[in-house]
Amino acid sequence: MPRRHDVHALDESDVRIRPGRRGSRPRSKRRPEHADATRAMVTAVDRGRWTCAPDADPERAPVVAMRARELGRTPVVVGDRVDLVGDLSGEPNTLARIVRVADRDTVLRRTADDTDPYERVVVANAARLIVVTAVADPVPRTGFVDRCLVAAYAGGLEPVLCLTKSDLADPEPFAAQYRELGVPLVITGRSGTGAPSGLDGLREQLAGKLCALVGHSGVGKSTLVNATVPEAHQTIGRLSGIGKGRHTTTAALAFPHADGWVVDTPGIRSFGLAHVGPDDVVAAFGDLAAAIDDCPRGCGHLGPPADPECALDDLVDSRVHAGGRLIALRRILVALHQG
Repeated sequence: MPRRHDVHALDESDVRIRPGRRGSRPRSKRRPEHADATRAMVTAVDRGRWTCAPDADPERAPVVAMRARELGRTPVVVGDRVDLVGDLSGEPNTLARIVRVADRDTVLRRTADDTDPYERVVVANAARLIVVTAVADPVPRTGFVDRCLVAAYAGGLEPVLCLTKSDLADPEPFAAQYRELGVPLVITGRSGTGAPSGLDGLREQLAGKLCALVGHSGVGKSTLVNATVPEAHQTIGRLSGIGKGRHTTTAALAFPHADGWVVDTPGIRSFGLAHVGPDDVVAAFGDLAAAIDDCPRGCGHLGPPADPECALDDLVDSRVHAGGRLIALRRILVALHQG
């Protein structure tokens, strides 16, 4: 019989290690620094490919890129500032790599509803959120506009209210509800020839900044984009038979405009705010934010009877602050609480 090995006499030199399929060299955790990477902004996302506009030369052709392996599942959305390496020629069938995503200055987030824990980032680094709503056809919805304002305040964006189709109805009754909040207002419509009118105010809000347009389908977002950025050629649809818009924009797209960018977003039927709390909203109002430090824990800042000890009421009682602005603020807080 063959003699058995004495296992007690074995040491590490007797152990056989079989190399893996990719070789025996251990994988290093060190990653290249990519010091020569080119900074760019993401302008479109489509099925695992990101279209990017290099910062150094705005006239350069857009670059299509993939996400580098070392980024894992790091989310990359329209408006993100990224670093690119690889083929940056922008020629057909070429592909660069996104190796870094810069910290975001602002983030517009939403959830499917107020119970959904999964946040969807609509756009990153936008300076302004243009909330577009029609004064007729379809009818305006205060609750939706209020929720968009909440998301803007919580994400660090400056909201602007744009009322379209003013040729069909008087926009003033709807606009009056937001004047106390100090939200900039733009009113557009159609002239007798059918061409969009009142666009100068919108162009002024868009110039030199990254701005995102958000609103229900059918309110005219793509019409505004085409009017301010003619080369955009966004598809325009008609209302459905039940008075709701059809989704003609299916993904967020950024277009250059007057030293800035305009982002057209898909029509949104609901704007969930599971990620936002009352303090996030009030913090956006510099003249009110300090007062909530004196509110009791868990205060929703709605005032009596829901929050009888809310410190914001003291500002009005002492005439430090006008009551109209607080009433308007609490109306959008109601939209947050109602879900």
